[in-house]
Amino acid sequence: MSLTPDHILQTGLAFWASKTLLSAVEMEIFTELAKHPGDLGTLQGRMGLHPRGARDFLDALVALKFLQRGDDGIYRNTPETDLFLDKAKPSYIGGILEMANHRLYPFWGSLTEAVRTGESQNESKGGHDPFAALYADPAKLKEFLRAMSGVSRGANMAIAQKFPWAKYQSCADIGTAQGDLVTQITLAHPHLQGIGFDLPEVAPIFEDYIAANGLAERVKFAGGSFFTDELPQADVLLFGHILHDWNLDTKLMLLNKAYAALPVGGAVVVYDSIIDDARKENAFGLLMSLNMLIETPGGFDYTGADCISWMQEAGFTNCRVEHLVGPDSMVIGIK
Repeated sequence: MSLTPDHILQTGLAFWASKTLLSAVEMEIFTELAKHPGDLGTLQGRMGLHPRGARDFLDALVALKFLQRGDDGIYRNTPETDLFLDKAKPSYIGGILEMANHRLYPFWGSLTEAVRTGESQNESKGGHDPFAALYADPAKLKEFLRAMSGVSRGANMAIAQKFPWAKYQSCADIGTAQGDLVTQITLAHPHLQGIGFDLPEVAPIFEDYIAANGLAERVKFAGGSFFTDELPQADVLLFGHILHDWNLDTKLMLLNKAYAALPVGGAVVVYDSIIDDARKENAFGLLMSLNMLIETPGGFDYTGADCISWMQEAGFTNCRVEHLVGPDSMVIGIK
């Protein structure tokens, strides 16, 4: 077997492909092509592309399998980009890519400093609250919350199907953001009442999203901070992409608060990009943990065994890990 540098070069230069996709999302190429497939000349004019780069840009998207170009020279979306990157469709997941382009891409340029210093490299650099700047700016907040829905949609739908909801009557989504997790659960299970818990600034965005999904009668918003307020009472408390934002002490505090708020027989559901226990396979989960290094003063991702041990320390029993989709898994504990 001869050794080649292919894997090294592909990974080392992967930012070329990444930025090509992110720029296409930024320019709404996929949204435009969903409405009007077109040839090179048409797209140059319609999308404002300079002749020097337009052909290479579009053909790079073809070679990367994000676009198709027929023998007639017409560019079209692939089935995947048509479903997931057309802003006009409810299945759009581009919000997380928009945020990656605007925020994460430049911050990751400082990964070396982060690994050497242990300090975050975003707006929280220097010890500032990592969420204060986001929540203070309505436009940034809306982009962030929409991004959370996009990156979580598949796992949210899986939780709605895989968790035994027939046993329970109510659920509360802690750190609800736009509210997609409680939306997917209550859409799939009409007997459930739902609560979305987040900082008060989130309320208008949450309520608009819930109303758009026809759930205003069954799903309500509860404003508060999980640092200073008790968690809402419900049969099931959910933490979707929440625990990894915080240091170990805060993770344990949240699980203890969940235990106090739940009735006997109630359940806590934690989901993130759970790292495999051997820490060798879930590259996305490990890279997400590095993203938490970039984005937060103390956050990190964790293994299923880690989370189970924290749940048991808080008093939960019958803890288990269940895969959802892609790199995401949920950890369940029973009071």
